[in-house]
Amino acid sequence: MPLSWNEINSRAIQFTKEWEGETRERAEKDTFWNQFLNVFGITRRRVASFEQAVKKLNKNQGFIDLFWPGMLLVEHKSFGRDLEKAFGQALDYFPGLKDHELPRFIITSDFADFKLYDLEEDSVLEFPLSEFTSHIHAFGFIAGYEKRSFKEEDPVNIDAAYLMGRLHDSLKEVGYTDHALEVYLVRILFCLFADDTNIFERGILQEYIELHTKEDGSDLAGHLAQIFQILNTPKDRRLKNIDENLDQFPYVNGLLFAETLPFASFDSKMRDMLLEACKLDWGKISPAIFGSMFQAAMKPKERRDLGAHYTSEQNIQKVIKPLFLDELHKEFNSAKGSTKRLQQLQLKISKLTFLDPACGCGNFLIITYRELRQLELDILRELNKKGQGFLDVSQIIMVDVDQFYGIEYDEFPARIAEVAMWLIDHQMNMKVSEEFGQYFVRLPLSKSVTIKNANALQVSWQEIIQPSRLSYILGNPPFYGSSFQTKQQKDDIKLVFKGVKGAGNLDYVAGWYIKAAQYIQNTKIEVGFVSTNSVSQGEQVSVLWNELINIYGVKINFAHRTFNWRNEAKGNAGVHVVIVGFAIFNSKNKLLFEYHDIKGEPLEKKVKNINPYLIDAPDILILKRTNPLCNVPKMMYGNKIVDGGNYLFEDLEKIEFIKLEPSAEKFIKPILSGDQFLNGKLRWVLHLEDITPNEIQSMPLVKERIENVQKYRAASTKSQTRDSAFTPTLFTEPRQPDTNFLLIPRTSSENRRYIPFGFFDKEYIVNDSCIALPNADNFIFGVMTSLMHMTWVKYTCGRLKSDYRYSNTLVYNTFPWPENLPEKNILKVETAAQRVLEVRASFNGSSLAQLYSPTSMPPNLFKAHVKLDEAVDKCYRPQPFPDERRRIEFLFELYEDYITR
Repeated sequence: MPLSWNEINSRAIQFTKEWEGETRERAEKDTFWNQFLNVFGITRRRVASFEQAVKKLNKNQGFIDLFWPGMLLVEHKSFGRDLEKAFGQALDYFPGLKDHELPRFIITSDFADFKLYDLEEDSVLEFPLSEFTSHIHAFGFIAGYEKRSFKEEDPVNIDAAYLMGRLHDSLKEVGYTDHALEVYLVRILFCLFADDTNIFERGILQEYIELHTKEDGSDLAGHLAQIFQILNTPKDRRLKNIDENLDQFPYVNGLLFAETLPFASFDSKMRDMLLEACKLDWGKISPAIFGSMFQAAMKPKERRDLGAHYTSEQNIQKVIKPLFLDELHKEFNSAKGSTKRLQQLQLKISKLTFLDPACGCGNFLIITYRELRQLELDILRELNKKGQGFLDVSQIIMVDVDQFYGIEYDEFPARIAEVAMWLIDHQMNMKVSEEFGQYFVRLPLSKSVTIKNANALQVSWQEIIQPSRLSYILGNPPFYGSSFQTKQQKDDIKLVFKGVKGAGNLDYVAGWYIKAAQYIQNTKIEVGFVSTNSVSQGEQVSVLWNELINIYGVKINFAHRTFNWRNEAKGNAGVHVVIVGFAIFNSKNKLLFEYHDIKGEPLEKKVKNINPYLIDAPDILILKRTNPLCNVPKMMYGNKIVDGGNYLFEDLEKIEFIKLEPSAEKFIKPILSGDQFLNGKLRWVLHLEDITPNEIQSMPLVKERIENVQKYRAASTKSQTRDSAFTPTLFTEPRQPDTNFLLIPRTSSENRRYIPFGFFDKEYIVNDSCIALPNADNFIFGVMTSLMHMTWVKYTCGRLKSDYRYSNTLVYNTFPWPENLPEKNILKVETAAQRVLEVRASFNGSSLAQLYSPTSMPPNLFKAHVKLDEAVDKCYRPQPFPDERRRIEFLFELYEDYITR
């Protein structure tokens, strides 16, 4: 075991005094270096030799004054000789040494002066003997204290998460798994952070591992177990004869290190991984970011894109600022001149409590805690300016981690969240220390965040914290759509909604809305959730918000309309989300944040009301309708084919097929899908609705395709598809207009100002990616392709990501058409609509996707649409609509009028 630094310092002082004034090289050199090594507890005969013979660069025989293979070479000179020249002489010995003998360090000395060369770091340290004790740590390598190199410019980042992920995999491979592995890694995470941030004496973890554990890693687990035990043992209860290197670790607490874990097992590579992690500067860690990356690092599949696995602080701020933080800062600015009001505000924030019922690694809790601590620091700074000094800063910090609560389904992120809260607490304590010049650290860790490892949709939130004690609920619940939910998740939704019709189509996040609404009854608790934008669009609105508004009395007090929820990680795919802040009371200051660019910054505006569609309008729910609200033709979905590709042809395939089977030509018809319609492409389909048995027998290639379709359907897992195998010449769901029709693509980019629609004759087969409107005329086309209808689409239709998902039952059938129109208004719309069609037709060879692209829409087509918009607007009212907000408000009012007649 190496000597302690106290002992080394004592020996160094004695060595300096004894050798002051010595000048004779040959007479006293050997004794000098024997005693020099003894300062560090090293017996020279065990590691090094004098006068080691070696061939020099010039092939002459040379003798190294002191040589420790692989570690140290000493070139000693008489007093006053050139030590720089001595360094050159030392290098002359290198050609005669084997690779493993090459030293890292060279010392040149003449008794009175020293030069220490670190060949790896390319550094040199020069000092007189009298300053030996001041530079003693530079020689720590002799005692076994490896020189610590901090990557100050390399804060903990994705590389660290990868490193921990590899360590996780290695432990798992040797059989160390499940709960024990998760707790073990979280303890290591805490220790790495503590080693760089003054929770521990800086660097003692790395130092201990390097000096006390074998290079093969075989005894590392035992030493880590000892460290964990010591961290859980108060100083006064430790053994009296404990190793002093262990005793230097502080008492942390009995929560993080209390549980007795089974011994792990390490090898040399795993030991190297841990030491490599130690070399990073964990003092610059962001607990909010690293926690999520650390969690993802444990999953090899997710490790490829670790940067995508955290919520950016900017996005978290979008929730917490309007939820509570902005108001607290207003109070702070107002209270600056009053000691009493500042003290009252500090007391107030120390009593606020927060629950994140889907907390993951604690991102929201961590950032919220940091912001409260920063506000408290600002308050204390103001009080200090007013002459209120603080004798003991630890007595005036009121905000603490036990104000925070969370629920998390997976145990590992729950444990990370607990530790991450201690980490951010320590970082804030260091800020306090810097501000007031008093070292402030909370050890032992007597308080902690409360994280319940449970299914938030099954557990009672009241068991975690009673509503009477809670201030805010916030977070980012999981986003799984109905088609991506597991059976367990679907059962969770059924449990929460208890038989509500249509609940099976809701996103998983909807369950958190209902649980929160139930929890906050008869309270002043406010909620802020990030959600997929589906909770404010399409059919989910009527199901979810009917419960929230009409059953639980929820009021929306702030909201961010659709934006891109992402972070700055490269390759990170954004999710389209909204933020909804609600309570069971109306706020006097309702705020709506709108985005002209979903990847940009929002515009904030004060509004009278925010309805479930996140617009300033009454709380109206648009319910699905089987028939149109107004007197217009009915829409019909396109044909569902289910043929395994056997009935479909590209252009060349059709030509080749007809060559081989000429009689089949009359059965091959053009088929329209949404994508092909928009991009000017066409495919062909065998439409065999009227084919006779004789015709089938006379066309063997057609017969073969029919048989293939029959087999394909019969093998389906869906009973309805299997039943359709008995009628293979028909589409599984035949829905073909028998008249000319208007084609509506079901999915269209939200970037287009207008969804392109088009007229077709009945010979065109409609695929189920489209909707057909038979008997449509120019007036209907004109209204549907106008801004009035597009505004309705934007606010009521479902979305596929951010793309419009047009629906007959939810969009077309609910749309409030203008009524009782003079013939002149109808004629103006028809004329303007025809002009749009004519301009479109003039661009032969350009697809509708190109014509309606925001960047390539022709000016004359845009002008034609503007004229059409003006004609349609005047069908609703004489004065123009100044903006989209007024359009949708008008349409909601008209809808409310129509349904209440």
